[in-house]
Amino acid sequence: MAARVQAEPFDPALVVAGLGDGAGAQVTFVGIVRDDGDLAAMEIEHYPGMTEAALTDYGHGAAERFGLTGWRVVHRYGRLAVGEPIMMVATAARHRRAAFDAADYLMDWLKSRAPFWKREIRRDGSSAWVAARDEDETSLARW
Repeated sequence: MAARVQAEPFDPALVVAGLGDGAGAQVTFVGIVRDDGDLAAMEIEHYPGMTEAALTDYGHGAAERFGLTGWRVVHRYGRLAVGEPIMMVATAARHRRAAFDAADYLMDWLKSRAPFWKREIRRDGSSAWVAARDEDETSLARW
């Protein structure tokens, strides 16, 4: 059970290696920098130490709440081009519903509460910080 924040790309197969040995279900989600038409890249900033601690707390909370046998969260920072993996959540549990729910729970927490700051860089060179979205808060509120 671990959370990592890193600049370099990750290999999803290595992230899940040995995750939840003996579990009956394993769920993974990889988030990709999506192309909205004129996006060139996403720049992600964080506070080292604080961010890892927050992600670890979220992971341990999910493990307790859903009875996970394992979990991992990897989130990248720095400049990421469209199409690059930005983050990954992996959960393992005795039963599939717990693994799916825990992954969904972690995604909602990461999207709304993880201490990252994201700036979109447009193809024309302009940029803007990404603001919180109402639908992300609504998703988080269901937990």
